[in-house]
Amino acid sequence: QVQLVESGGGSVQAGGSLRLSCAASGASYSTYYCMGWFRQAPGKEREGVARITSYGTIRYANSVKGRFTISQDNARNTLYLQMNSLKPEDTAMYYCAAASGEICSFEETRYNIWGQGTQVTVSS
Repeated sequence: QVQLVESGGGSVQAGGSLRLSCAASGASYSTYYCMGWFRQAPGKEREGVARITSYGTIRYANSVKGRFTISQDNARNTLYLQMNSLKPEDTAMYYCAAASGEICSFEETRYNIWGQGTQVTVSS
């Protein structure tokens, strides 16, 4: 079973950029049909941010479209989330997750492997 470890979080000022990484170990994450990035802000429910299928189909939450880019490097077994033009409302714990089913969506219940999260804090 694959294990996921996120990194790259930190504190930045509004307008800045960060690149999150999600390294898979134990198995190739490419065996999972769908990989996603989620986030959870204090006092709020976890929400989907971006997702990508093994075929390369990508979807973003409306709140991050045009600012965030999801990508994957199968050779490095790593998923990325490039975050530009960051806003204070992007402050959250960010998680990557893998789903082995045939449907790729932002429904959390479809994801059976989760990383431990990396904190992103954006100050105004």
